[in-house]
Amino acid sequence: VATIHQALDLGVTLIDTAHMYGWGANEELLAEALHPYPDDLAIATKVGFRQTPTDPGWRYAGAPDELREQVDEALRRLRLDRIDLLQLHRLDPGVPLADQLGALRDLRDEGKIARIGLSEVDEGELAAARAVVDIASVQNRYNLLDREHEPVLKACEEAGIAFLPWRPVAAGASGAQSEQIATIAKELDATPTQVAIAWLLAHSPVIVPIPGTSSIAHLQENLGAAAVHLGQDQYDRLTR
Repeated sequence: VATIHQALDLGVTLIDTAHMYGWGANEELLAEALHPYPDDLAIATKVGFRQTPTDPGWRYAGAPDELREQVDEALRRLRLDRIDLLQLHRLDPGVPLADQLGALRDLRDEGKIARIGLSEVDEGELAAARAVVDIASVQNRYNLLDREHEPVLKACEEAGIAFLPWRPVAAGASGAQSEQIATIAKELDATPTQVAIAWLLAHSPVIVPIPGTSSIAHLQENLGAAAVHLGQDQYDRLTR
């Protein structure tokens, strides 16, 4: 709770959560810490999974009635009348895409959702989704050392869609790559984590990093990346 309050004090205006994070517990924590919410704070959450007692502990839940139920549950846990950004955590392979996005479109039209986002989609899936409903954001795994979804990022740039990279810091980087990042961090009097986030901010105007933040010290380090300015040579070295 103290970390959440410190985030707002330091100017954070977007908090990303999900039903799957503690199966609702993280949403309840946000409400406990912040309700009534500041007017300038946007809450983003996700639906599309249900907990199960068997391995792997979850199942897809993209049927329209399930999505509607999950959105109502999220509204109740977050103590909101409308979710600023509701993201489909994963596309359900057992439900037609048009049915999944159509359900979220209906919920948006009813006023329960302000904006709709997707997570872990490729460029073809993004295009198909946009044929059903306006898409405000895409949340895919992406960082300095993992750029599998570069084509999706470019599609988001072209369409003016926010790209929220999850796992934005290259965790566990090793060998020559980590040495290069550490070298540039030393040049900038920054940490390798800050360099990784600074590269994302320099790489695309639609990128909104959402680094996981578990302590006030971690929060201060992550937000400090916004003040790290890469020179062109440093950006090019990192990009290579």
